[in-house]
Amino acid sequence: MNGQATERASRGPGAAGWLQGLACGAVVTLATPSAVLGGLLLAPGFGALLLDREPGRPAGRVALLCGAAMAAAPVGALWQAGLGVGAAVTAASDMSVLAGCWAAQGAGWLVAQLAPLLLRLILDAHAQASMARLRAERARYETDWGIPPAEGS
Repeated sequence: MNGQATERASRGPGAAGWLQGLACGAVVTLATPSAVLGGLLLAPGFGALLLDREPGRPAGRVALLCGAAMAAAPVGALWQAGLGVGAAVTAASDMSVLAGCWAAQGAGWLVAQLAPLLLRLILDAHAQASMARLRAERARYETDWGIPPAEGS
């Protein structure tokens, strides 16, 4: 290594390090109110995500997605209001906003739990109806063509 490179390396990162620190501070300043509001509004969805043990965590993901859809308007209003932590706590303490987000997450979780059961019931009913229709058609063919009934039918 030449002398200049060694001298630069011993001084530290220089202006780039300061700029990275400044950018990180700006991100933390801007993200904190959004994180506070998002954390309060999406708490049930994060809980469902943590407690869901199925592969892919479908119930937790659906709950979080429904909550995020309901939380979009309050987060947008926070950004328009100036991104203060006080404004974030005020927005999250509005019971209509909080109840709406939490209810959406609960409904999403419930749908994710009930959808497989309802789908199974519908498919079983369809299969039973198809079997009954096929048995009736088979019986009609047996009488029309004079075929003896098959065993087990």
